[in-house]
Amino acid sequence: MLGIGNKKISTESYKGVRDFFPEDQAIQNYIFGMMRKVAISWGYDEYGASVLEPLSLYKSKTSEEIVNEQIYSFNDRGGREVALRPEMTPTVARMIASKIQELPVPIRWFSIPNLFRYEKPQRGRLREHWQLNVDMFGVSDFWAEVEVISIASDILRKFGADDKDFKIKINSRAFLDDLFKNIGIDGDKVQFVYRLIDKKNKMSDESFRHSLVTLIGEEKTEELLKTFYFGEGLLTTMNQSVATKHLNQTIETLRDRGVSNVVFDPTITRGFDYYTGVVFEVFDTNPENPRAIFGGGRYDNLLSSFSNQSMSGIGFGMGDVTTKDFLETHKLLPKIKSRTDLYICVAPGADVAKIYQIADELKDKEINVTVDISGRKLSDQLKSLDKRRIPFVTTIGSEELEKKVFVIRNVETRKEKSGGIDEIVSVIRDNS
Repeated sequence: MLGIGNKKISTESYKGVRDFFPEDQAIQNYIFGMMRKVAISWGYDEYGASVLEPLSLYKSKTSEEIVNEQIYSFNDRGGREVALRPEMTPTVARMIASKIQELPVPIRWFSIPNLFRYEKPQRGRLREHWQLNVDMFGVSDFWAEVEVISIASDILRKFGADDKDFKIKINSRAFLDDLFKNIGIDGDKVQFVYRLIDKKNKMSDESFRHSLVTLIGEEKTEELLKTFYFGEGLLTTMNQSVATKHLNQTIETLRDRGVSNVVFDPTITRGFDYYTGVVFEVFDTNPENPRAIFGGGRYDNLLSSFSNQSMSGIGFGMGDVTTKDFLETHKLLPKIKSRTDLYICVAPGADVAKIYQIADELKDKEINVTVDISGRKLSDQLKSLDKRRIPFVTTIGSEELEKKVFVIRNVETRKEKSGGIDEIVSVIRDNS
């Protein structure tokens, strides 16, 4: 017995995770299906990995906030430090590095793993979520940025979103490195400034400024804050640097390719320490959901942590929670039908074994069928259809079995048609 004595175990799930009842799973399958379809259409191969990783994988490259405050970790029975993966990029970098001599370049991979972070559950953030990861390795040219960001845009468009529904904010860590150098921000302070800028939208302007002054002083703070208001004009003033040219080429080419909603934003930095070049975040423009949906960027040095041979990388992670919020906000989630095509009600006295033979014939013709073997009255069998979302129903009794003629009804339109197995198949296929 699961209960102890008379005390029953709670039916609530662990805080910050979700149970996926069939209707919830159907929505998630739709979201994953669209993500997978687009990634494959761009020539990306799907991969997978264990949810367990050595804790050391994240200690040097993942953000301090995740490692110190959000990671789920434990010591196994062998004394090894183990983590539930909080992100996928270090894992894919480890995998690529393990076969770096064998894999053909460019490498285009994607996955949809579940990830774990111990943080306060709120809109858009849970302790477990699934995330599409799209990554390209072996291309340092700006066309890699163009392709990866185009895929991100393509996915939202395939869901039915217009360009006005979301904005792609883009920046470059290499560009910011040049900017910081010009201002005189260097050494260990650079990473702290990155982390502070990444938290800017979660702080008041006064608190952000005070933190900057404490870190780099009044004069450098004023100079840095001024640059945040220049917009794309800042790219013009620093147009001689390699990083600026790379960023400009990316933005201009994306716009030439029809990605019109890409904008430069010098405050986009991303929170992970492994980013080295272009970074971007996709924002919902609807006032009801004014937040970043997902983001990504270039990480050219991550593989060198595992191998003497370096290889450039770029990618993004698109979470299922924020994606679903976006689709719901813009009313882009379709009405999900059951995967079952036909519900067979069993009339009193009918030979159930023969009805299953009919069901088997239909399944052989790739029609998904379920048979009601509850023994309930026909009226009760039919009532249950309201909650099942199955598009077609038929009732089979002794007469139908003898004549091999069945009446199939469209549950939504109430239209009926009589016929044999082939007619049933034809009706269902014509309406699928």
